[in-house]
Amino acid sequence: MSFGDTNVFNGPVIHGDVRGSQLAWGNNSVNQSQDQSKPIAPGFEAIAQAVVDTLRQLPTLGVSDEDLEDASAVGEEVLNEVVQPEPDRGVIRRAAAALKGYLAPIATGAVAAGAVTGGEETARVLIERLSTAL
Repeated sequence: MSFGDTNVFNGPVIHGDVRGSQLAWGNNSVNQSQDQSKPIAPGFEAIAQAVVDTLRQLPTLGVSDEDLEDASAVGEEVLNEVVQPEPDRGVIRRAAAALKGYLAPIATGAVAAGAVTGGEETARVLIERLSTAL
């Protein structure tokens, strides 16, 4: 409806690009979801799984909160790289080396392995998987 130069809109007005957006309006309850998963580049599945497993295990191995935060950032870097059409192996290799660096003191017993019995062995297995995945 228009009154002279004034527009009256009885609903949402969206200007610009709305690709991937969701809108719920006038609903009593809303349940929305989006799947934004990307396929892992062929040949990089093993390193992606090794990184995910490492990030899941690190909190149980007595790694400091600061190191956990840094390791998560490094892991995200790998996971973002392996979904590229042509992942940069150098980026992945350096990030895997950094993750192994967080695990090495635990694997050698230089740092207490936290609350998990067998933390040293877990760290060694994770290092091995990160090493052989590429």
